[in-house]
Amino acid sequence: MGLLALLWGSSFLWIEIALRGLGPVHIAVVRCVLGALVLVALCYASGHRLPRDGRTWLHMTVGAVFANALPFTLFALGQQTVDSGVAGVINATTPLWQLVLGVALGSDRGLHPVRLGGLVLGFGGTVLIFAPWDAGLLGWGALVILAAAISYAVAYAYIDRTMKGRGVAPIAMSSTQLIAASVLTALVLPFGGGDPIDLTWPVVTAVAILGVFGSGFAFALFYRLLADEGPTNASVVGYLLPVVSVLLGALFLDEILNGRIILGMVIVLAGVAMTRVTRKPAPAAAEPEPAEPKRPARLD
Repeated sequence: MGLLALLWGSSFLWIEIALRGLGPVHIAVVRCVLGALVLVALCYASGHRLPRDGRTWLHMTVGAVFANALPFTLFALGQQTVDSGVAGVINATTPLWQLVLGVALGSDRGLHPVRLGGLVLGFGGTVLIFAPWDAGLLGWGALVILAAAISYAVAYAYIDRTMKGRGVAPIAMSSTQLIAASVLTALVLPFGGGDPIDLTWPVVTAVAILGVFGSGFAFALFYRLLADEGPTNASVVGYLLPVVSVLLGALFLDEILNGRIILGMVIVLAGVAMTRVTRKPAPAAAEPEPAEPKRPARLD
């Protein structure tokens, strides 16, 4: 879990470094292609195969738009004006949007007072981070990153509704998704890839780590964690990502965080934790044990 939090939480640091020599679309393309290569290799090495039916590929292509192609590009675009630590904090709002979509679509009906309070608290923390009363972070970059977080939530809801129970191995689904995302971002490259390219060693290293580890091995680690620990424990890694992004941004990029942003991060994480609370089903009433049949009285 710690390694996975480091890989995903450090993605914002690597994006910041990669932007010194590549444009947002360039970063998204390389990230998708390298991640796809790693996942396909792991997929076949584990004895699985890519799906062959067109419907699965269609669903995963739609999922790739919202889970990879769009957010990968939006994060790199937004971080041109937003610090990596703040980007990680805004990304932590994804579970809040997941809950909103789940309630709106009827797939999540457990909106009891604790979860509702967490939703309100989480969005309150988001407002505190954006500080609309003080023009600070309420810029286009932060809004773009917020759109990327919402895009992740849309992708999770769509994939859950369309792929659940189809019998496709998770590693095969991820491989298919990143292959589709590679094609989609490559198609956009002629229209959005006009930024100047300066391939220094830090830039090449950053984008390679993003693709191979952040978009490749990280998915494999997550599915291993999911299988070993279950979905509830595996979801805890999401709480660690903004902490990692904030610490790495402060240590290696000299990013300065004020008390308002830190307080907003704590409030968002507390709100997200509250939305994960579910009611335990009431224990079933114990059935009374059948009474032993009475023995006939002896007459002797």
